[in-house]
Amino acid sequence: MFSSIREDIASIRERDPAARSTWEVITCYPGLHAIVVHRLAHWCWLRGFKWLGRFISHIGRGLTGIEIHPGAKIGRRVFIDHGFGVVIGETAEVGDGCTIYQGVTLGGTSLSKGAKRHPTLANGVIIGAGAKVLGAFTVGEGAKVGSNAVVVREVPPGATAVGNPARIIEKDAQNLRDETAARMFAAYGVTPNGDDPLSKALHGLIDNAATQEHQMLMILQALNAAGIRCDTLPELQKFDPQHLNKLVE
Repeated sequence: MFSSIREDIASIRERDPAARSTWEVITCYPGLHAIVVHRLAHWCWLRGFKWLGRFISHIGRGLTGIEIHPGAKIGRRVFIDHGFGVVIGETAEVGDGCTIYQGVTLGGTSLSKGAKRHPTLANGVIIGAGAKVLGAFTVGEGAKVGSNAVVVREVPPGATAVGNPARIIEKDAQNLRDETAARMFAAYGVTPNGDDPLSKALHGLIDNAATQEHQMLMILQALNAAGIRCDTLPELQKFDPQHLNKLVE
């Protein structure tokens, strides 16, 4: 157990630039405290001491503001950053090296007792602040869930889920190096350049319209040079693709 705690502390210091010392992590990080309390509660739960496990979990929630059911499976080097309002359900499984921000819910959508009701996070997953991951499915290895996203279906490995309901953005092979770097530590589960597919689609449509306008102007110039007079429409001069791109950023 102590080796796991040392590993957790080292992981926090590696991933959180605000962690200045080991002593600060030990005394001031509720995410670490919640993981330590959960390990004790989980040990009791597996050995049939159900009430004791729940009671220890209840005390941990009061001390840290983080609720982890004693039946949940938490891997190694899991970092719960800030952590207040995090809820992890009974059948949830969190893989090694995951990062979970404040306000996250790993919840269930079924009332069937004894069944798998909560999500499974594979290794290296990042769940952004306020995100809700609901249901018995898997969030693939290295995937990211953006802040305040509501995820109700499986997320492929390396993909990003954003929005409500969440839209899945597949990893671009050309950006593999950038994605790997961002996955190591992406603040609040989102990359700085933004990954919203609707925004990307709108930008694509605007750029396409600008290209067509440029082509039309070249055609008009060619016709005018050939002696064929063509007056441009006043509305054509009002189109400003740069202004529209700023509106959808």
